[in-house]
Amino acid sequence: MVETAEHHDPRYGIRRHVALPGPLRLDGGALLSPVEIAYETYGTLAPDGRNAILICHALTGDQYVASTHPLTGKAGWWTRLIGPGLPIDPARHFVVCANVLGSCMGSHGPASVDPATGQPFGMRFPVITIADMVRAQGLLLDHLGVERLCAVVGGSMGGMQALSWPTIFPDRVESAIVIASTSRHSAQNIAFHEVGRQAIMADPKWRLGHYYMDGDAPTDGLAVARMAAHITYLSEAGLTEKFGRRLQARDAKTFGFDADFQVESYLRHQGLSFVERFDANSYLYITRAMDYYDIAEDHGGSLAAAFAETRARFCLVSFDTDWLYPTAESRLIVHALNAAGREVSFVELKSPFGHDAFLLDAPDMNRVIDGFLRAGQR
Repeated sequence: MVETAEHHDPRYGIRRHVALPGPLRLDGGALLSPVEIAYETYGTLAPDGRNAILICHALTGDQYVASTHPLTGKAGWWTRLIGPGLPIDPARHFVVCANVLGSCMGSHGPASVDPATGQPFGMRFPVITIADMVRAQGLLLDHLGVERLCAVVGGSMGGMQALSWPTIFPDRVESAIVIASTSRHSAQNIAFHEVGRQAIMADPKWRLGHYYMDGDAPTDGLAVARMAAHITYLSEAGLTEKFGRRLQARDAKTFGFDADFQVESYLRHQGLSFVERFDANSYLYITRAMDYYDIAEDHGGSLAAAFAETRARFCLVSFDTDWLYPTAESRLIVHALNAAGREVSFVELKSPFGHDAFLLDAPDMNRVIDGFLRAGQR
């Protein structure tokens, strides 16, 4: 086992990378060994080990949940929730956030070197699932000496991991906070992901995933994939309010195919900035993991059966303008938890920002999470 660490001001986290011996048996049948995981921690584990919180990130997220991203220089993606005086406070909690398997910020993924060849895996990397990500997180927590989590928290794909944790490790989780998420990917979700994957694979620079050695990545295809996905993260009302049909830096239409409208310019910017920090093959692998995700299917077709063994408390939060994972998806989970006799709190919050609301300024969400966590400490 090899671990490296970059020490920073503890208020902003400690960047770390560990190669765990494994092996980790993946749902697809492959064995992964060693298991490389990049992660950050904030705060200190209490002597009784009861203050650990695992944060799970979304599709294009990373371990830099509350500290500066080393590539973009931007602040952590959930600094509105995690920090001094906030619901998740490193002064009270030991916070862990790991880069998921398949991603490109230091954990094992298609850009990692295959020890058998000395070259990046590319598409030889085994297909992974949400459950595989969770089991890898379990290995990391074993390494950190965290036997039990007082909470696992995540939004979107992070919510999928948070919901899966009590089904895979029923005795290791005291509570799960699942935000703007679902218990399985719908046909519409899969369809949007397939558009993105096809955009990447249609880029001549993709070359069946073998683009690492010359550094000439399929950025055009990845940018289009990001543009298409980004639309699903927003609400129609939010787009209309922010952009409407306003023109971009011009007084009249060009009668061409430049970015005439502000919304076109915005999406192009989102695509171009995304390719600077993310890997195209990782996008393929992680979207496939999300599409395979179906907790009920993994438990004989019964979502309630998935929660039969755990005694964890659950908090579910949805947003009224989220059409990617609408409130109806959260209600299905709540009904299953009720059928399983589990303790669950649920709230739908109002927001004009669609699916992305959980990443933006959401004081109502913070109050819900703070109250839920404090209730568990009584």
